[in-house]
Amino acid sequence: MERTGRVGARAYGLGPYAWDSLLAVAAAGVAVWSAYHDETAHPWWIYLLAVATALPLPWRRRAPFTVLALATAPSLVISVAAHSANPQVPLSGVVALYTVAERSSDRVRWSVLGAVVVGNVLGTHSPNGALFSLVTSVGTFVFGSLVRAQRQLARVQAERAREAGERAASDAARAVAEERARIAREMHDIVAHAVSLMVIQAEAGPVVVHRDPDRAVRAFDTIADAGRDAMVQLRRVLGVLKDPEAGRQLAPQPRLAELAEVAERVRAAGPRVDLELPKGRGPWPADVETAAFRIVQEALTNTVKHAGADRVAVRVRRVGEVLEVVVSDNGRGVPAAAARTVVGWSGGRGLVGIRERAAACGGRAEAGPGPGGRGFVVSARLPLGAGGTGERVDG
Repeated sequence: MERTGRVGARAYGLGPYAWDSLLAVAAAGVAVWSAYHDETAHPWWIYLLAVATALPLPWRRRAPFTVLALATAPSLVISVAAHSANPQVPLSGVVALYTVAERSSDRVRWSVLGAVVVGNVLGTHSPNGALFSLVTSVGTFVFGSLVRAQRQLARVQAERAREAGERAASDAARAVAEERARIAREMHDIVAHAVSLMVIQAEAGPVVVHRDPDRAVRAFDTIADAGRDAMVQLRRVLGVLKDPEAGRQLAPQPRLAELAEVAERVRAAGPRVDLELPKGRGPWPADVETAAFRIVQEALTNTVKHAGADRVAVRVRRVGEVLEVVVSDNGRGVPAAAARTVVGWSGGRGLVGIRERAAACGGRAEAGPGPGGRGFVVSARLPLGAGGTGERVDG
């Protein structure tokens, strides 16, 4: 409120104290003019008291009630000693009462209003004079209260605008963090899968190059295919970073149908992959389809890197209004001592990324040893709309 007053007072290059000083001069002039034009001649001290009613006004913003009391005291003396010398509209009293109504606490405001009403009724010599004084004082109080309410409303609106700005900034920062995390997951999945296949094939190549040249050629072809696919997907991810306005239009959106190519590359690394996919593209959301693709890709990457399995089963199918994803292998599984850690999702970024992708779609994912502790199973349930049935592709 004080800041609002300062801004308004400086509208013409003057500070609040300068404006209130000019207001005090005007109020003193009105009081002296009223005493001078009275039919009765008054002694000099009446004029001095008339000026005294306006002297406190420059400090009205700092101490509204004190200024009102100091302005009222000489006015009461004039009213008793020379009632007709008081102006019909005491400008100093009007300004001081307005300031109390606008700036003081509710207890002070209502106490002052009650005292003013009683004083106007008892201290006026005629009913007409009492009525005029009441209209003037109560009207001044109401006007000050309205200004007070308006400024309080302005402060509330300004605070709401500030909070809305902070929320918008927080939402923007959270969106940036979520997008960075999403891109980090994409790059992890792309690079980990491609590099794992390339390393395995590169290690196998020199071993079979003399004994089985055709297999060595296939291994190097797989390395090239995995590298090219990784480069394509990385360009799409980096396109989002280079062009923020592009948004998710440039973001990688792999489809379930592309899992056949992933399975083929994994088969080239050794394990047999049995792949079951839903028929057609399905009506599920693109983010669900992308999440399912990445979950399968990450699970296959872990199988190739860690499981030592010779067979992997991948099943993606609709069950009710859920897309169910299950990847299981017949590898070495997880030692009993580590099983609880794996199921608790305390492993590397791969398993954590699977959980986060499922959660981002409103679903859930689990990972742990297979039946009897043999092999390893990754499963996820991703909510979707209507869907299709499944078809099986064996490797």
